[in-house]
Amino acid sequence: MKILAVEDDAVARAVLRKALHRLDHEVVEATDGEAAWEHLQIGTVRVVVSDWMMPRSDGLELCRRIRGCKGLGYIYFILLTSRDATEENQRAAADAGVDDFLTKPLVLAELWMRLRVAERILGYTRQVRQLEELLPICSYCKKIRDDQNYWQQMESYINERTGSEFSHSVCPDCYQRVVLPQLEKMRATTTTAAPNKTPFSGERRS
Repeated sequence: MKILAVEDDAVARAVLRKALHRLDHEVVEATDGEAAWEHLQIGTVRVVVSDWMMPRSDGLELCRRIRGCKGLGYIYFILLTSRDATEENQRAAADAGVDDFLTKPLVLAELWMRLRVAERILGYTRQVRQLEELLPICSYCKKIRDDQNYWQQMESYINERTGSEFSHSVCPDCYQRVVLPQLEKMRATTTTAAPNKTPFSGERRS
């Protein structure tokens, strides 16, 4: 993934950059929240790993600006800080829109785990965005064409991308328009097909 690393301390930024490279991610760097915001206006980044305390604009302010800008799409935000992970600090981070919280010194295994979660969440957001966009649906059978140019039933298309399961029912309009006429037709067919019965006279011929 392409990750924006935001850290005002040069040494800490170098440590973060090296850790992200070891995890095979592309890294873009910024020295504070303002520089990071400027980069986000011109570059495509899906994950931000940012220090909390920085000059000009800190990590929480950067996160608030990102959450307030709908044109950026969803960006996964990891806050990296030397502050204690107290309930108060975590609440402040959550209120600002932070997705995850890491304390310094940086532990590679913990960073790896956070980024794996970020990949899954971003995958889900892409699926939801695709479902919200215009989907090619057959006018007759209502199948959906996927990105491999295959046609699938709507239920299987959505299930593969979101894990959603479906239960089937009939809406009131379709019940009146489709189901009731079919029931009436079945009753008429059954009545017509029934054989005529001759009353039993009770007499027996020898």
